[in-house]
Parts: sequence; C-alpha cells; structure tokens
Amino acid sequence: VQLVESGGGSVQAGGSLRLSCVASDYPSNIYRMGWFRQTPGNEREGVASLDSAGSTVYPDFVLGRFTISRDNAKNSLYLQMNSLKPEDTAMYYCAARYGVIGTSTTPSLYTHWGQGTQVTVSS
Repeated sequence: VQLVESGGGSVQAGGSLRLSCVASDYPSNIYRMGWFRQTPGNEREGVASLDSAGSTVYPDFVLGRFTISRDNAKNSLYLQMNSLKPEDTAMYYCAARYGVIGTSTTPSLYTHWGQGTQVTVSS
C-alpha cells in the first residue's frame, strides 16, 4: 500500500489548509489511519486519528482546530486545519495500519507511511 499526501503549503497565521492522502489500496475494511507531523530534531507526533468504526481522536493542542475525515469511495484521508498557528509549521505525514481497530496518535502503531507534505505558517 502506498500513501501519497498533498495539500501542504504556506499560509498566514489564522488561515486554513486541507491536506489529502490517497491510498493505492485498502487491504482490509478494518483499519486505523492518522496524521502526524514532525519538525527537524523532534520526534514525530500525532495530530489526528480515525478508525474504520468511525472513532476519532485528537491531542489537546489541535482539538477544535483540526478535523480528520475520509472518503471511502476515493480511498482518501483528509485533514482540515483551521486557525493555524506558526507552531503548526512542520512536515505532515499520513499513516495507516490495516487489520486493527482503534484510534491512536502513537507513530509506532502504524505500518504504512506517506512521504510527507510541508506546512508552513507565518506570523
């Protein structure tokens, strides 16, 4: 399975971006998918996750600003990011794990990763 992200870019603080992730295949109807971000010298951190049961989870620092969703017909995962802050600047990655249920923002619980898309928020 290959994951390809798009939608990153540069935006001013307070602005919005929508990231997309297209999966080449879905080997299972049971899955966990998520969005992560990473800045140089720091560990990758989860910003949103959903599973095939429809559950979602967000860390406090994006709660109310980011929304994860998916379109099964398009094999796509999305991350709507509103009220962006300069500290949201990072490389954003899409991730997936198939055959398991339950959301997670822990990177080690995912097996498939995209190549990343850069998000830059200026003040």
